[in-house]
Amino acid sequence: MGKALDGVRVLDMTHVQSGPSATQLLAWLGADVIKLEAPGKGDVTRSQLRDIPGVDSLYFTMLNSNKRSITLNMKSDKGKQIFTELVSRVDILVENFGPGVVDRFGFSWERLQEINPELIYASIKGFGQGKYADFKAYEVIAQAMGGSMSTTGFEEGPPTATGAQIGDSGTGIHLVAGILAALYQRTNTGHGQRVQVAMQEAVLNLCRVKLRDQQRLARGPLREYPNQHFGDEVPRSGNASGGGQPGWAVRTKGGGPNDYIYVIIQPQLWAPLAALIGRPELADDPDWAEPEARLPKLDKMFALIEDWTELHTKWEVLDALNALNIPCGPVLSTKELIEDETLADLGVIVTVEHPERGAFKTIGSPLRLSDSPVDVVCAPLLGEHTEEIYRDLGYSPEQLTQFRGAGVI
Repeated sequence: MGKALDGVRVLDMTHVQSGPSATQLLAWLGADVIKLEAPGKGDVTRSQLRDIPGVDSLYFTMLNSNKRSITLNMKSDKGKQIFTELVSRVDILVENFGPGVVDRFGFSWERLQEINPELIYASIKGFGQGKYADFKAYEVIAQAMGGSMSTTGFEEGPPTATGAQIGDSGTGIHLVAGILAALYQRTNTGHGQRVQVAMQEAVLNLCRVKLRDQQRLARGPLREYPNQHFGDEVPRSGNASGGGQPGWAVRTKGGGPNDYIYVIIQPQLWAPLAALIGRPELADDPDWAEPEARLPKLDKMFALIEDWTELHTKWEVLDALNALNIPCGPVLSTKELIEDETLADLGVIVTVEHPERGAFKTIGSPLRLSDSPVDVVCAPLLGEHTEEIYRDLGYSPEQLTQFRGAGVI
């Protein structure tokens, strides 16, 4: 069966996480993703956070599956010539260098258009044009400057980063959406275009409900928040759901760091929940019966629920709440997730064989297309496909030997 992006060729000049997360999704969708790396070094994450000496790290292998790798010295004249040939033969070029790096190689957007008018040139930068444009961007800096950190954590605590990589991988997902839109538009226009996503802007897009609440603050306190005091900016609100229905993570039996279950209280399910926790009288008590009565004392409400949940394991609580159709979910640790048999059966967690490190577990594609199934295969070794791809460009084995000796590849 064919893949959704069969026949689409991508020149991947990305590194670390934000760019590779985007190009990996394109590879999973069937594109031929050619990862261009510097000779002898490659993507910096090949050697970062290694758990096995001399072997590509999990950081690299889990972000670069289903790709092919070539090496090329972009600072050499011959390297620039080969790069020009590669650009002329691909549909998409993706990079996440600092501002102006590709231009300094001699390949401005205007030059790339001359080489290949149909090229889609996709970039991730830390920030858009303006006073932040030249700032260095990392995952947590994007969280800090995109509205996430100021609204994450508890009221009396410091700003907190989220474990979800919304700055890097979150931006990568945004970039894929732009790339696919440009690819589709090209079918009508015949022309390529630039696609640019800034990490700060992607994080801000994911924090839009907090900007919603910033504007609601002008009309009074945010009643669905558990906070007792409100200033002129959205506060950190712990585990509050931030939505129309109040929610909280309540402790369960066991005492472990993740022995919690998240519970959301819908108005129509308050009566059966009150009965479940042994407080049926609260269903008719005017101080508790209606959502408006409960909102000012959300902390007390969830404390009552926690008095009951602490008597049971999170799985027992899950079964009891689900039997009443009450929205809930156990807090799953990374250990529980990587060992989850259901996730393995679904292909959410997959096992991949690596020629040097052996078998390891990674994430399967979250994009499920009925006619484009994804088999996750090993990330490439550095330069593994150099000869294969350069032979396709017409270079002979003798020429490749010369290029290697000269440090071009």
